[in-house]
Amino acid sequence: MLHHIRPACTMIVLMTIVTGLAYPLAMTGAAQLLFPRQANGSLIVRDGKPIGSTLIGQAFAGEGYFHTRPSATTDTDPADATKTIAAPYNAANSGGSNLGPTSQALIDRVKADAAALAAENPAMPVPVDLVTTSASGLDPDITPAAALFQVPRVAKARGLTQDRVRQLVAAHTEGRLAGIIGEPHVNVLLLNVDLDGLAFPVGK
Repeated sequence: MLHHIRPACTMIVLMTIVTGLAYPLAMTGAAQLLFPRQANGSLIVRDGKPIGSTLIGQAFAGEGYFHTRPSATTDTDPADATKTIAAPYNAANSGGSNLGPTSQALIDRVKADAAALAAENPAMPVPVDLVTTSASGLDPDITPAAALFQVPRVAKARGLTQDRVRQLVAAHTEGRLAGIIGEPHVNVLLLNVDLDGLAFPVGK
């Protein structure tokens, strides 16, 4: 019996060392050597302090900033641990609302958001990603149409011309990977960081 147990135990220990220690350490070392920025969370640093990640959206609310799409992530209610409260872009609790197309709560929320956006810029149709949440609730990107829709508000709040802000949006519009994968998109954090370099924001 020991004849059979010994090789089994040896293989468990060996594979634990190889797959549980050696391989993860090797991959971590290779990532730090070859892709240090990505391996450390793709952080954006300003004045020596991290202000966010290009991989995780943020809830910008000021008039002088481009806004991200809605987020349905939640967090534990500090007043009652058995309940949850809305916590947009909570990276520790990624997820969607799981509300279906017949949900009245979803319908009411989308209608209210669409009405507010239409009043903000009646000259353009409201882009769908500005009123819908992503499956993760952490999407850092918006469509070029969603960015251009917000140009009049941002330009007015910043005291910039709309053409100048559109140029900035165009500069931050990334195309499909290899021309075929994904859709054109704009990273909101990177766009807002460069926007701060043009003019100090009026709204925060």
